[in-house]
Amino acid sequence: MTNLKLTIKKFVPEKIWILLFKVYRFTKLKAVYEYYQIERAQKKHEKALQIVRQKEKVKVAFFLIHESVWKYDVLFDLMLQHPKFEPQIFVCPAVNFGMENMLFEMNKSFDAFTKKGYNAIKTYDDVTGEYLDIKKTFSPDIVFFTNPYEGLQDYRYYIKEFSKTLTCYVPYAIMTTNYDAFYNLDFHNHVWRIFSETPIHQQIAFEKQTNKGKNNIVTGYPGFDQLLINKTPDNGVWKNKNSVLKKIIWAPHHSMKEMNKVSNFLEYFDVFLELAVIYKDKLQIAFKPHPLLRVKLENDLDWGKEKTDEYYNKWINLENGQFENSDYGDLFLTSDALIHDCGSFMAEYLITGKPSLFMIRNESVMKEWSDFGEKAVAAHYQSRNKEELIGFIENVVLNENDLMKEKRNDFVQNNLIQKNHLTASQNIMNYLESQIFE
Repeated sequence: MTNLKLTIKKFVPEKIWILLFKVYRFTKLKAVYEYYQIERAQKKHEKALQIVRQKEKVKVAFFLIHESVWKYDVLFDLMLQHPKFEPQIFVCPAVNFGMENMLFEMNKSFDAFTKKGYNAIKTYDDVTGEYLDIKKTFSPDIVFFTNPYEGLQDYRYYIKEFSKTLTCYVPYAIMTTNYDAFYNLDFHNHVWRIFSETPIHQQIAFEKQTNKGKNNIVTGYPGFDQLLINKTPDNGVWKNKNSVLKKIIWAPHHSMKEMNKVSNFLEYFDVFLELAVIYKDKLQIAFKPHPLLRVKLENDLDWGKEKTDEYYNKWINLENGQFENSDYGDLFLTSDALIHDCGSFMAEYLITGKPSLFMIRNESVMKEWSDFGEKAVAAHYQSRNKEELIGFIENVVLNENDLMKEKRNDFVQNNLIQKNHLTASQNIMNYLESQIFE
């Protein structure tokens, strides 16, 4: 479609081109074209599936962008053990916040996965400036994406470049709202399979997606798998080794001034440092912000890079505090509580059985939940001011007066745990095997 637009622009006067575009956009022509593209994508997938079924070895590419939203550890390991799958991790550059941030995130993810023993491959060479052509060097039969947003990763590693490949997607977080951007982008309608978190999420897909959610399969959420199967988490992720100290995670979102302004960071950034000092003999705090928070603060007129670096360094140097920006499985499992305003963690932390406080900046936030989001936030303690925040720390964390434990457990058992008692990753594997090998 983009090529068609460019071609028409070359030969048609600007006024007529603008008129044609308006007619296209505000008539049913746009909808007809979208349906045509969806049907075309489905036919390409059917053809790709027939080709893959003839192969003895199936090559699977996992596109990693940010380490913090990687949900494929268990699935990747299952494929490594499988005789007919050949999985490979490719670290793809995030390009939406400039070259410096792109290199930082890419190298950070690459180093982290190399340290974990994975044979990850960078798709951008920061010496030569060349991008890896995965279709030529690896020729994947299946591609797993970690993010649906066009423009976030380099276009070479977006779904449009893999229209003849079986493409799959696991949401980077368990969605607690039903915004169109989470369900009905072109990506959602053109990907071969979306492995959905719960039947509630699948139902939203049925209602929201242009293709009526035909590509949506309920498997459970792979992000839970490590939290469920890890019986010996590493307590060494906490800097302070004093076993007397309770361990709290503070995870602020990045949406400070846009969308529904869910982030409480600007109101509480000093408060949490004060709390760390006040309760230095009773608790330690892990500052785990959304990865985009730092970038936004550095570009904010009131903050800037110097002030942002100074603030983050305070957490790094705090005796009973620390800054976290990587894998958080062990951190979750060894903590005593989570304090956050991030929808991404709304359900994921509850799987640990630990108490969680959701900080409410404004009441408009509470009006935008999906049915699933309403159930998840109802299983949380909630705060709307500093006093209620302190009350949670003192009563629930320090005094262990956890009155919502049973309600959280009911939510987890009734909404998050799969009825067949298999991990989500195993359910995905079973589905792929049934489609390809049986």
